Amino acid sequence: MLNNKTSAFTFRLQNYLVKGILIILSSFFSFSIFAQKNESLAKTPPMGWNSWNKFQTSINEDLIKGIADSMIKDGYKDAGYTYIILDDGWMSMQRNKQGDLVPDPQKFPSGLKALSDYIHSKGLKFGIYNCAGDKTCAGYPGSHTYENQDAKMYAQWGVDYLKYDWCNTKDLKTQDAYTIMGNAILATKRPMVFSLCEWGISAPWAWAGNIAQLWRTSGDIYPCFDCEKRYETWSAWGIMKIVNMHQDIRKYAGPGHWNDPDMLEVGNGMSPAEDRSHFALWCMMSAPLIMGHDIRNASSETVSILTNKAVIAIDQDSLGVQAFRAYQKDSIDVWAKPLANKDWALCFVNTSSQTKDLNFEWHLNPIIDKDFDYTLNLTGVILAIKDLYNNKIIGLTKKPLKASIAPHDVLIVRLIKTKE
Repeated sequence: MLNNKTSAFTFRLQNYLVKGILIILSSFFSFSIFAQKNESLAKTPPMGWNSWNKFQTSINEDLIKGIADSMIKDGYKDAGYTYIILDDGWMSMQRNKQGDLVPDPQKFPSGLKALSDYIHSKGLKFGIYNCAGDKTCAGYPGSHTYENQDAKMYAQWGVDYLKYDWCNTKDLKTQDAYTIMGNAILATKRPMVFSLCEWGISAPWAWAGNIAQLWRTSGDIYPCFDCEKRYETWSAWGIMKIVNMHQDIRKYAGPGHWNDPDMLEVGNGMSPAEDRSHFALWCMMSAPLIMGHDIRNASSETVSILTNKAVIAIDQDSLGVQAFRAYQKDSIDVWAKPLANKDWALCFVNTSSQTKDLNFEWHLNPIIDKDFDYTLNLTGVILAIKDLYNNKIIGLTKKPLKASIAPHDVLIVRLIKTKE
C-alpha cells in the first residue's frame, strides 16, 4: 500500500500529465484548425473584375449589372474571367441593431442577395470586400470582432470570393487576424476564395498558404509603366516597380496558393504597348487576373489584349510555376516559365524608352530554373517559336530569335514541338 503522501504525489503527477497531454492535443487541434482551408479552390489563378481601380467607392447596382452583362457580351467570360468583385464602398456607414453589415440602400436598393443572384444567373461568381480592422480603408465598418457574423452573412448572400484588406488594424497581429477570418469562412461550408490584402508587409507568402488562396505582395498598383505615385503616407507603384519588388518569392506560389501583385490596370490610361507588357508579365508570373477598367466602354484593343486566350493559357497553365527573370541585357528583360506539357513560355520586355533589337541565341543562353529544377534543353531538339499576341510561328530554335521591340513593349512566345 502507498502512504497518503505518496498517493497525493502520484495523483498530482497524474493530474499534471493529463493536463500536459490535453495542452499538447489542444495545440495540435488548434494548429490543424489554423491550417485548414478549402483546397479545391483556385487551382489556377483566379480571373475576374474588381471595382476599385476605376470606380473606387462610386459603385452601384446598375453599374455592377452592366459589368456582368459586358463580361458576357464582350467575350471576357468566354476567355475565362469569372468573378465580379465589389470593393470598398458597398455598405452603409453603420451596422444595424443586430450588428449585421447593411448594403448601402441608395447604391444597392435591391440588396446584395439579389445582385448575387443576377451575377450567378450569368454563369459568373460574386465577390465582396471587407477589412481586418475596425474600419475599411474608406471608413466603412470593418470585420474586427465580427468575423463569424460577417462570414455567415456573405454565405447567405452567395459570396464566392472575399478580398480582405488591412487598414485600421492598430495592434492586431496579421497572421492571427487573417486566420480568424479564414476559419470563419471555412465554418460557413460555402466555397469562398480568400484573398489577403495586407500589401506584403508581413511576408504573407511565407505563412498564408494554409489560410488563403492568394495574398498581395505589394502596395497598390498605379497605371504607369515604371513610376511611384506618392500619397501623403504611402505610395502606389507602377508595373515594373511591382515586378522588381519581390523576385525571390516564386517558390511559394503554386496551385491553390498564389502570389498576387495586385489587380490589372490594362485599359486605364497606359499605352497599348505598356498594356501588352503589363498583361504578359502578370500571366508569366501566374498572377490572379483581376481586371480593373470599365469593361462596358473598353476599346477593341483593350478587349483584344485581355481576352487573348494564348496569353491567358500561360497564366492558367496547370503546372502553376511562376516565371523567373533569366536574363537582363541592353534594357531587355527575359522571363522564362516552364509549362505543364514540357513547353516553355518566354517573355522579352523592352524596359527602355527606345526601340531595341533582340538577337537571342538559344544555345548561348541556357534557361535553368533553379527553384523548381526545370531546364530548357535544346540539345538535339528543335522547337517552334509562336508569337502569342500575333498568333503566328515566327521561327525555330535552331536559329537566333530576332525581333524589333518598341519602347515598353513585349514579345511573348511559346516554344512548342515541331515535326522538323
